[in-house]
Formats: sequence, structure tokens, C-alpha cells
Amino acid sequence: MRRRTALTAVVTVTTALALAGCGQESTDDPAPGQAGGKPTVCLVMKSLANEYFQQMQTGAVTHVKERNDLTLDSSGTQNETDVDGQVALVESCITKRARAIVIAPADSKALVQVVAKAVKADIKVVNIDVKLDDGALQQAGVEVPFVGPDNRDGARQSGKVLADLLGKGGKVVILEGNPGADNATQRKNGFNDAVSEGGLTLLDSKTAHWETDEANQVFASMLTAHPDIQGVLASNDSMALGAIKVIQERKANVKVASFDNIPAVKEHLQSGVMVSTLDQYGSKQAADGIDFAMKMIGGEQVTGWQKTEIKLITKDNVGS
Repeated sequence: MRRRTALTAVVTVTTALALAGCGQESTDDPAPGQAGGKPTVCLVMKSLANEYFQQMQTGAVTHVKERNDLTLDSSGTQNETDVDGQVALVESCITKRARAIVIAPADSKALVQVVAKAVKADIKVVNIDVKLDDGALQQAGVEVPFVGPDNRDGARQSGKVLADLLGKGGKVVILEGNPGADNATQRKNGFNDAVSEGGLTLLDSKTAHWETDEANQVFASMLTAHPDIQGVLASNDSMALGAIKVIQERKANVKVASFDNIPAVKEHLQSGVMVSTLDQYGSKQAADGIDFAMKMIGGEQVTGWQKTEIKLITKDNVGS
């Protein structure tokens, strides 16, 4: 893969939560990977322009304040596909000698090399949200636990709502996530499951790389090519918003099923243009990832898939 040379802007928030006895902070130099005597955990996310990751960061900061036993170094890129930027963020965590890294990778294979570097530097690594590729991890000789949802089943649940509404023969398209990300593959597979089980007709399936503006353009082209589209299966809410803008502008009778349950889609669930989305509790994923990282720092062994909660959201329960 050819590496981009342009500088990448990133967003970083450090939350130092050391207890200060009697209002005083220790003047002793902290041990490597510690601040104020507490271990530093890096949380590395994808685009902080995405409401989902904004919620994840907010939830992580709140959780760390409640734990009060670590320092959180939280960062993310400016767009969903900035693999180079994310690699640089992990490299920075290694340089800072963080005790642990909790990462939602932009690409399931491209991040493995730098993750392996962190593991071999004796930094504990927990993978959240997007699963790192098992084959690439095995080839790199490292094992990293995954804390995250069943993306395929979640997409199938959301897609089934649309399938039940449209009935057999309903004509739909899929807006896919970033092709390099495992959750994009799993969600596409889940939507295909719903298409097959519901007897829908799939007219087209294209990536919009998780982005609203790109989804707006991609779906506009789809609707021009297939004016009989009845439904959109969007692999995240950001792309769903792009499609909904086209639907509203053209006054098209098209329904949307999606994934993530960010605040911006509530009005569209209530209006009925979006029939379903899937809450994967990003804030809790980050909190769980941090908890597992702290267990690993404490000497516990954490392996395999630590499955997290999902919940189907429709007009009937959007306010609950």
C-alpha cells in the first residue's frame, strides 16, 4: 500500500485524573507510562467528526473520572479512512510509553503492524469496535483481545425491519463502510442476510467509506440509476444521513435502515424515513475496553472476543 505523505491533523484530549492529597500534586517524576503515579491508557479512535466517536470519547472520559485510577490519553483522526494518521497516534502512544492502548482501528489489517510493535514493547493492547484481522495478528505473532458487538447480527436485525416493511421483492441498495474494516464486512454480510431472508431484491451495493458527504453523492447516483429504489441499508448512521438528504430533496418514497443510533438520527426515526438503527453502545465499549486494559496491566490474562451489548432501535423505542 502506498503511504500518504501529507501531514494529518488529529484531535487529542488528555484527561489527567490523579488524586491530589490535600490539594497538592506530587513533584516526584512518574514512572514510564504513568502520570501522577497512575497508569496511562491511550484510547485511539477513528474520526472525531463522527458523532459515534464523539460519544465514545465522552463516555470514556466520564468512566475514567469514575474509576479515578488511571490517566486517559484520548485521540482520533479527522476522517474515517485516515490509516496513516491512526498509525501515527499509536506510534505516539508507544513513544510516550503508555501502559495500555485501547484502539478502534480504521483498517483491520493495516493497523496490525503498529499494534504488534506496541505489544512487543510490553504495552497492553485491547481492540474495540472494529476487529483486527485474525490472520494478520497470527502472522505478526501477537494476540489481542476484542471487545465489541456482533456486527453481522446487528445489521441483520436492523435490515429485517426494512425487509418486513417492504415485503418480498422490495428493491433495496446497500451503503457499505470502509472496505478495509472488519465491521464493514460484517454489517454488509448482515444486511445480505436480511435481504435473503426477507426475499428482497438487491439493486446495488457500494462503499461510501462511512462518510455523510460521500454517501450523499453515492446514493444520489444510485437513485438516478434506479428510481424504483424502495429502501436503503446504511452501514452507519453518518451514511444514512447522507442518503436521507437525497430522499428529502427528491421527495422520494424510500425508507432507511441503519446502524449506530447517534443522536442526529432520532428525528428521522420519529418521522418514519428511518425505520431502524442499531445501538452498539460505543461509550460502554470504550469503558469496557479500558476496564479490560486495566485488568491486563494488573496481571490478568484477557483473550478472545468479549462480546458487548446491542439493541435494535425503532420509532417505538427511540425515546426510551
